[in-house]
Amino acid sequence: MTTTSTEPLAYPFNEEEGLALNEAYAAAREADGMVRVRMPHGEDSWLATRYADARLVLGDRRFSRAMAEHKDEPRMAAHRRTGGILMMDPPDHTRLRTLVAKAFTMRRVELLRPRVAELAQGLVEDMKAAGQPADLVDLYALPIPVAVICELLGVPAADRPRFRVWSDAALTTSGLTAEEAERNREELRAYMAGLIAEHRAEPQDDLMSALISARDEKDRLSELELVDMCVGILVAGHETTASQIPNFVYALLDEPGQWARLCAEPELIPSAVEELLRFVPLGAGAGFARYATEDVQVGDVLVRAGEPVLVAMGAANRDRLQFTDAEGLVLAREDNRHLGFGHGVHHCLGAPLARLELQEALKALTREMPGLRVAGDIVWKTQMLVRGARSMPIGW
Repeated sequence: MTTTSTEPLAYPFNEEEGLALNEAYAAAREADGMVRVRMPHGEDSWLATRYADARLVLGDRRFSRAMAEHKDEPRMAAHRRTGGILMMDPPDHTRLRTLVAKAFTMRRVELLRPRVAELAQGLVEDMKAAGQPADLVDLYALPIPVAVICELLGVPAADRPRFRVWSDAALTTSGLTAEEAERNREELRAYMAGLIAEHRAEPQDDLMSALISARDEKDRLSELELVDMCVGILVAGHETTASQIPNFVYALLDEPGQWARLCAEPELIPSAVEELLRFVPLGAGAGFARYATEDVQVGDVLVRAGEPVLVAMGAANRDRLQFTDAEGLVLAREDNRHLGFGHGVHHCLGAPLARLELQEALKALTREMPGLRVAGDIVWKTQMLVRGARSMPIGW
C-alpha cells in the first residue's frame, strides 16, 4: 500500500501541438500505484492513469466534485472555475441533469441524423465549390456542431462569432487574470440571459424554452442555474466535437492505410468513431479533480479523505490491461469500453449527439473526399483544456 510518494511530477505531460500521448503516461501506468503530480496552480494531486483506477475514481460516490469549491483545486489557470453542473454532486447534480437528459436520449438524438447528414453533405459541397485548399475546421468541423446545438438549444447560429470568443475564454488555460476570467464569464451569462428573456416572451419548441418552463412553472432550478445550464450546453455542445472532427481526420491520415480503409468500408464508421474516441487523447491534461470524502483504496494507493485525484482518461484508454493492442488504432475493435466520454454521474450528457455528429461528419468526408489530405501547415490550439487544430488546410 502506498500513501506517500517522491517529489510530485510537473503536470500536464502532453505537448499542446499534435495528438501524441506523452511517454510519461506509460511510465506512470507502470509505477507502483498512482503518481503524485503538481499543476501550475493549486494543491498537489494523485494522478490516475490506469483504466481500473480511473474508472473507480470517476464512478465511486466517495469521490466528490462539489468539494473542489472549498479546496485549492489543481488547475492550469490562476483563476478558479466555480458553479455549474460540473461542480455538483448528487442530489443537486441529478436534479439538473434530469431536466435536460430527455433531449439527449439515443432515440431523440437519432431523429436528428437526417438533418446532420444533410448539413455535412452541404458543407462538403460548399468546400468543393470554393476550391482547395480549404480549412477543415472553419468550413466544416465548427459549423456542424454549432448549427446542431444552436438549433437544439434555441441560440441564433449567426451569433457564433460572439459566443466563440466567450467559449474560448471559458476553456483557456492561459494567464487570464481573475478579473478577466470573471468578465468573460459574466458577458456570456448576460448574453444567455438576454436570449432567455426573449424565449420567455415568445416560447419556442427548443430546449431553452423547456428549461424556462421547468424554472418558471415547476421551480426545479434557480435563475442562475438556468443561465449556467444553457451556457454549459452551448459551450460543451460544440467545442469538443468541433475539435474531434479534425483530430479524427488527422489520426486516420497519420496511420498508413486507415483513411483508405474507412473510405472502402463505410460500415466500419460507427466502430471507428468509438476507437478514435479511445485512441485520441483530447484533453491537454487530466479532467477536473475528484476529492475523496473518506479514505478510499485506489489500486495500490490509499487516498486520504480530502485529497484530490486527477483522472487521465487518455492514458487510461491506452491501458494494455484493458485493451488489446492498446497503442494501435483498431477500427473494427469490439466491446470498446473506452472512457472518451468519462464515466459515472458526470458521464458526458451529450455523448449520443456527439457520436452521431462524428459518424455523419466522417461519413460525408470519406464518401465525397476519398483523396483527402493535409495541404499545408496545421495551426494547433494552445493554452486550452482541449487539444486540436485551430485551422487545418486540406486538399482532395
